[in-house]
Amino acid sequence: MRPYHYWESSFLAALIRKCSSVTSLREARRLHALILTAAPNPGSPFLNNNLISMYSRCGSMDDARQLFDRMPLRTTVSYNAAITAYSRAPGHAFSAFELLTEMGAQGLLPDAVTFTSLIQASTALGVRFLGSSLHGRVVKMGFLEDRCIQTSVLGMYSSYGDLESAERVFRFMVEKDAVAWNSMILGNLRNERVEEGLRVFLEMLVAGVSPTPFTYSMVLNACSRSGDHISGRLVHGQIITSDSETDLPLQNALLDMYCSCRDTSTAAIVFSKMENPDLVSWNSIISGYAENGYGDMAIEVFIMLRRNSSCEPDEYTFAAALHGSSALSTDHCGRILHGQVIRGGFECSVYVGSTLVSMYFSSSENESARKVFNCLSEKDIVLWTEMITAHSRMGDAEGSIKFFFDMFAEGRHKVDSFALSGALSSCGNLAILKQGEMIHSQAIKTGNNIDDAVSGSLIDMYAKNGNLQAAESIFSSVSSPDLKCWNSMVGGYSNHGLPEKALALFEKILLQGMIPDQVTFLSVLSACSHSCLVEKGKSLWNYMRSYGVKPGPKHYSCMVSLLSRAGLVNEAEKIIVESPFCEGRIELWRTLLSSCVENRNLQAGVHAAEQVLGYDPGDSPTLILLSSLYAALGKWDQAAETRQKMRGLETDKRPGLSWIEANRIVHVFSSGDQSHPNLDETHFELLRLHGNMVRPEDDVFGTRIHHQQNY
Repeated sequence: MRPYHYWESSFLAALIRKCSSVTSLREARRLHALILTAAPNPGSPFLNNNLISMYSRCGSMDDARQLFDRMPLRTTVSYNAAITAYSRAPGHAFSAFELLTEMGAQGLLPDAVTFTSLIQASTALGVRFLGSSLHGRVVKMGFLEDRCIQTSVLGMYSSYGDLESAERVFRFMVEKDAVAWNSMILGNLRNERVEEGLRVFLEMLVAGVSPTPFTYSMVLNACSRSGDHISGRLVHGQIITSDSETDLPLQNALLDMYCSCRDTSTAAIVFSKMENPDLVSWNSIISGYAENGYGDMAIEVFIMLRRNSSCEPDEYTFAAALHGSSALSTDHCGRILHGQVIRGGFECSVYVGSTLVSMYFSSSENESARKVFNCLSEKDIVLWTEMITAHSRMGDAEGSIKFFFDMFAEGRHKVDSFALSGALSSCGNLAILKQGEMIHSQAIKTGNNIDDAVSGSLIDMYAKNGNLQAAESIFSSVSSPDLKCWNSMVGGYSNHGLPEKALALFEKILLQGMIPDQVTFLSVLSACSHSCLVEKGKSLWNYMRSYGVKPGPKHYSCMVSLLSRAGLVNEAEKIIVESPFCEGRIELWRTLLSSCVENRNLQAGVHAAEQVLGYDPGDSPTLILLSSLYAALGKWDQAAETRQKMRGLETDKRPGLSWIEANRIVHVFSSGDQSHPNLDETHFELLRLHGNMVRPEDDVFGTRIHHQQNY
């Protein structure tokens, strides 16, 4: 038998606290059984209060409540133990207030500990009225001077988002410790008041209160979210002087801040100084390199992790490494990583799956991306959105819309703005108004927030479908349209031959203080080109350069078209020669040739054709244009010779695609296409319609035209 002092209450309480820190319910019950059978006074209120706390920390509120109910004598301390347990247990906060009522019925008054726990419970419930009532009782009973209660009330108001009340409590406090300052900083940061949170942090330093590692981590996280590199570096300097740099969570916060602010070189220095980086550290540096375009470095660090660290990569490690491999010129690395994902058992992770899909799409391995997608049993909104937007980016508008409606039919995800933008963009590209209107209406019905990105896509979709009135209505409903909205509206006017409206909107963009981008200038240059506004186009071309916007191949094409259609061939040729896009010059010469056909300028047209055919003698669009130029000038022999050359070269032209929407299904086809499942019925219907609408003399004429086109 153990000596008596082993069963003293203080020793047993220490054992209970030790067991609470282990949080093993099995060990907690064994210790309780031992106390009941061997302790001289197992019913001691002191022991029972500690046992209640132990059970709550081990996650069993049922055991804690049974013990509380069996206590023959319950003191304020006993009620406090139970109320504290309920306030900390998820989903049990309301029971803490039931015990307060029972406590009052027993004639016991709450003390500072009671109120501190109840305030914590009201914070968990998120009921502001309840918290305000508690605050009132605290003031009435004279407990507001208690520092723990002050800090709890401060944290409660911050969690409600009532920063004005939190500020009043904070200013009322005579002595503010680091916990109080942290509560005020955290309240501001949680409510997206980053600048205010940083201001409170500076006040804390001025007041001479030493920040804790948690303080620094909060502030660094705020710098990460806002991209405030300067403030982040200043905080880092403060950490070095405070000798807190060896704290691992703080080092991870520093890594994240520098990576988020695109300072990967300093992030690498921080990482190299870490004695024992954990998996969070490795994930941060790999992700930082990948997200900032250093895919090779991301893969290099991933290899270091596999070779030199005892840490095993998780789904976030693989996702970051796969993201990095997407930036590499070869897909070999991505496939090796995919194999490691399978061996590591992460192939079912939707997080890794989304990154794999993105990686395969970025390397144009569309079939591999679809296979990964189909193999995932669980698909989240991010994965669906990647499929929708990737198909839209690739020009597969039909596939993009199909995946959007498949996701919508599944009914498990709330459509986000990225998915809506991708699907609407595809509807605009295919010029299918009905499905675009359906997506628009579904977005409104399901309560989706039509933000600027979606508004821009809606404007673009309606404009491309010819419904400028709807596009204008959406544009006018946006309170503060971003540049995408303005660009979509300018592009709509430009494409529909309304240069005056396009240019007027462009002027408004400048008056708003916004800086036009490449898309803006392309739309207004296109408007000038279509309407032969030569001087205005020249002015915009020079204005674009003064704004520091570099013209792309399409901008050069607009200027060549504008100048050559106006007969300014020499100026057009000068633009072509100045173009830095060597591969794009062929298209520019072809644009010049097309304008020469319209203007019947033989000399300039033949010169332009020679420039293209010098690169590619079998370029069929150029040969067709050259033949048309000869024919327009009545030079039938040269036209026939050019056509004959095309036959001899057997030029291979990729057929264009057409589409039609019928019964909410988009059918895509090409000339001579034999793949449609309803091919026979379609041909029969065409023959029937042809017989009803074409007279014999029309048929002869149509045949003559047909032979002329195949001259």
